[in-house]
Amino acid sequence: MDARTCRPIKNAVVDVWHADAAGVYSGFGDGAGSRTFMRGLQRTNAKGLALFRSVYPGWYQGRTVHVHVKVHVGGNILHTGQLYFPDSVTDAVYRRAPYVQRGDRTMRNADDPIFRDGGTRSMLRLRRSGSAYVASITMGVRRR
Repeated sequence: MDARTCRPIKNAVVDVWHADAAGVYSGFGDGAGSRTFMRGLQRTNAKGLALFRSVYPGWYQGRTVHVHVKVHVGGNILHTGQLYFPDSVTDAVYRRAPYVQRGDRTMRNADDPIFRDGGTRSMLRLRRSGSAYVASITMGVRRR
């Protein structure tokens, strides 16, 4: 949504990426051989909606569980940020395979330095859908 007018932004490109269950990012470290897993781009529709299907993000040392996001309009990056999950949901997910095999994560939301700098405004709303979760957030971005 346009932060000033609260109107949907059609054809914005939303770019997301996150770690897999093992805490690996594509293009880096153990994931250096691939540049595309756990990454995606979608254009928003006339209602400003972009939809992604993925797995629950993994964790890595020193960070809480999160998804990176960028919003591009007309070739300009209007927003760069991170999206977060409630600790209680992450705890439940991480008690199941394949996440449980890594052991306890090292960082919770309240202890993460980036989350502490406004992460509550970037908390995803989650609802159950069968054995999965559906996450949503309305993001206001400033057009240039």
